[in-house]
Order: sequence, then structure tokens, then C-alpha cells
Amino acid sequence: MRLVFMGTPDFAVPALQALHTAGHDIVAVYSQPPRPAGRGKALRASPVQHAAEQLGVEVRCPVSLRKNTQEWEAFAALQADAAVVAAYGLILPQIMLDTPRLGCLNIHASLLPRWRGASPIQSSILAGDTQSGVTIMQMEAGLDTGPMLLRESVPITAHTTATTLHDALSALGGTLAVQAPAGPHAAVPQPEAGVTYAPRLTKEDGRINWHDSAEAIDRRIRALTPWPGTFTQLADGTVLKIGKAQPNPTQQHNAPPGTVLDGTLTIACGTGSLRLLQLQKPGRGMMEADAFLRGFALDKGTLLHSLPVE
Repeated sequence: MRLVFMGTPDFAVPALQALHTAGHDIVAVYSQPPRPAGRGKALRASPVQHAAEQLGVEVRCPVSLRKNTQEWEAFAALQADAAVVAAYGLILPQIMLDTPRLGCLNIHASLLPRWRGASPIQSSILAGDTQSGVTIMQMEAGLDTGPMLLRESVPITAHTTATTLHDALSALGGTLAVQAPAGPHAAVPQPEAGVTYAPRLTKEDGRINWHDSAEAIDRRIRALTPWPGTFTQLADGTVLKIGKAQPNPTQQHNAPPGTVLDGTLTIACGTGSLRLLQLQKPGRGMMEADAFLRGFALDKGTLLHSLPVE
């Protein structure tokens, strides 16, 4: 089958590789343009572009597809049977959605209609969901609203992180991407009930509110590491990033939320407590708690702040 693949980050690479291995004729790959990266701000190709070039596939990197008639014509000239889209990052206009013979298929990292939008992996962990998954859907103009062709779940445990869930769903997306063009699959409309939206994340989403429960804060750390990362502040405004923690939801205390309770970095929460296992101070890398304490004292009674400190 003649396919166009459209994707940008690491998440999409297994699907591209799986479709190529399955013998499909991938006539072009679309990916977002190279971006400045690293200390030198040199232009760096996306993971999908890099993978496509290794496979010897033509890569197209338009800055925008909106009102881009030249790109619409180039897309139509590919005469693709279908386009497979995974975290591409650009909105496809209706004229492009309608161009391939079988339309455009999207690999979405959630069990639709739950968590439509930009951050389904993080949102599922934040919400305390017990499962996530991948949905292959027929794309239409709405945001992740198209009929579902394939849908498969994976569990979310108390130890699942954004990284481990990303990797599991990325691999599953590769498997389902191969099954989707093989069809036929019944197109099941998404139900009205159960629709939720996963908003685009900002750095401020990583601020820890110590008034939350220990379980909720632990979920936030697991969901938002490595991006945007979770953090707290000391009274002098120093920002401490937190990479890993262990919740103790049943510990009783009378301390204000955010108070350091002992010498092992156990922090009072709204309910229960949280022991910090990995931290990062300004100008340093993430380190284990014992190594952190050797160079940075957080004495018992120190208060970590939930609100911005000027």
C-alpha cells in the first residue's frame, strides 16, 4: 500500500519503522522542520526525520499547512492510499484529509474519547486512571473526534511514569499502525459520554501544591517528569526540581503542608506525607536524595512553598 507517514517526536518512530518493515511503500514522510537545540542552538532534525532518512524515504518539512496550496498539490501528487499520522504537530486542512483514497489515520495515545488533545499520557496518570492505550481513528476536522478503527489498552500502575507509559504506547502504536491499513475495520463513532480533554502543558503545571494528598503529588511527579518537570520553592525563592518520590498516604502529622518532617526529606502533605528520592538544585543535575543532602541542607521544619515566591 502507498502510504504517507506524518509524525515528529520519538513516540512516532516505532510506527514508521513498523510500517516500513511490513513492506508498505512509504512514498513520503512529513515532519516538523529542524529546530534549534542544545547549547549551540544548532538546527536538529526531529526523531522522525532522522529515522526516515535512515530508511531512505523522502522527508518534507513544511512550516505550516494552512493555506499552503503548493504543499496541498505536492501531497496530492503522491497518490497515497492512506496517510498515517502520529504526533505530527501540524493541523491538516480538510483538503488534505480528503486526498488519500482511504483518508488519514491517526495514532492517538489514549482510549478515546477519554483524553482528546495534546497531553493524553500525562493527563491519564495525573487523573489516577488505571489504564491507558492507543486508538487508531479516522481523522476528521474536529480535535480527535473521528470514528475509531482499532483500540487497545495497557495498565497504569502506582509506579507508571510518563516515560514508561510513553514507551509502552509508542510500541503499541507501531503494532496497531501495521494492522490499520490491512483492514477492513469497522469504524465505530466515539460515544458522547466519557469525553475528556488533555490540555497543552506549561511549566507552571509542574508546581507542587503541598496541600494536595501524598498520592496526588506522587502522580504529578510521575506524570510530569521529565517535561515540564515538577518543582517547589524555598522561602528565598530557590527552585528545587523533584524527579522521584515515595508517598506514605497513611502517615499522621500536624505540620503545615510543605514542612520537612525529618532528616530523610519526608514532606508533610495535605493528607499523608511524601519522601523525596531525587532532587535537583539550580545549576546541577538530578541526584539521589542522600547525595543532595550532602551539599544542600534542608533541615527539619523547613517549609517548601506551594505558591510562587518572589
